[in-house]
Amino acid sequence: MLRKVVKVRIYPTVEQQVNLAQSFGCSRWWWNYALNHSIETYKETGKGLGQSALNALLPALKKAEETKWLGDCYSQILQATTLNLTTAYKNFFEGRARFPRFKSKNDKQSMQYPQNVKVLVDIIKLPGSVGEVKASIHRPIQGKVKTVTVSKYPSGKYFASILSEVEGDNPESSAEGNIIGIDLGLKHFAVVSDGSKVSKFDNPRHIRKHERNLKRKQQKLARKKNGSKSRLKNKRLVAKVHERVSNSRQDFLHKLSTKLVNDNQVVVVENLNTKGMVLNHNLAKSISDAGWGMFTNFLAYKLERKGGMFVEIDRWFPSSKLCSNCFYQMGEMPLDVREWTCPHCGTHHDRDGNAAMNIRAEGIRIIKLAASQSVGGGFPVTAGGGEVRPKKGRKSNLRRSPTIPEALTVPGTPGQCG
Repeated sequence: MLRKVVKVRIYPTVEQQVNLAQSFGCSRWWWNYALNHSIETYKETGKGLGQSALNALLPALKKAEETKWLGDCYSQILQATTLNLTTAYKNFFEGRARFPRFKSKNDKQSMQYPQNVKVLVDIIKLPGSVGEVKASIHRPIQGKVKTVTVSKYPSGKYFASILSEVEGDNPESSAEGNIIGIDLGLKHFAVVSDGSKVSKFDNPRHIRKHERNLKRKQQKLARKKNGSKSRLKNKRLVAKVHERVSNSRQDFLHKLSTKLVNDNQVVVVENLNTKGMVLNHNLAKSISDAGWGMFTNFLAYKLERKGGMFVEIDRWFPSSKLCSNCFYQMGEMPLDVREWTCPHCGTHHDRDGNAAMNIRAEGIRIIKLAASQSVGGGFPVTAGGGEVRPKKGRKSNLRRSPTIPEALTVPGTPGQCG
């Protein structure tokens, strides 16, 4: 079975907005209460609470005078909240996410309908008191609708993410076809090599385009009194600028990843340590704005749907310092060195283009080595890092299969490797 998600804009009426706000509040309160109760129980007993134990608390809370308003919320929303909390705990203990955090009414609001949702023409029918909500369904919903997550963004817009199941499976991964290596950077967002030519895609620098507008609106927001209507209005204006930046970034990443996946069968990239790189305060804003992690996730799932291969090589592979012609490895190479000449064979290199060629060559080597070691003749998709596909839990964007971590040596490297 294949699972697909379509995110659509919805337009609730004023009365529906009030009902949604009440449901958001109930879901948020129950999440915080259940999380706090789980933490206190663990402190006292050394044991956590499961999904059934948490759901057993709901009937008493709905009867209590202080919390009887929980009974006005559609019951399955609260049960879905419990499931999401236990899943968050599971992901934390299995090392896939950090510890669950408390939710605030000032952030993005969301709740989940696990069933009984009907998607009609330009209408989504939600169970409970909300009813039929006008929606802008820009693409057909295939298969059976499983869950619908309704969200309200800080900009004031409402969205519904529709998860559906479709019969069939993704095609089997194959390495037959074009292979490219991608070197991700800041001046050029992506430098791509297919073995015969090098293509460069400029970095749009989305935040820089909106920086002055964002600064002006943030200054106005800072002058407003806390709790005032004027502050709420200006807060939404700031949120709209951030949303515009986010939308333009995702649009660029989707278009570029789709182009590369449509034209090629295998994509090889470096496994970058983005969290460590943003500790450099001179480059932190530019690195965060680039969205390298989001881009590699887009490449991974689109290649998986196509039957292609996504290969990640080790982050310590010396792609920039290695001569793509004779495999001579340089000693040190600061970031300001954009071109260099190999002292062994005399080849003049563009730093990023040479790195992309080396990344591609290393990806091909790993694929061949893994194919020779594979008993069934299949090809793994990811190099290094061991098993990274979650075995349990939900809501993971990791779509990479494991293979044996490879050494950083390159066949044919001359004696001097310092």
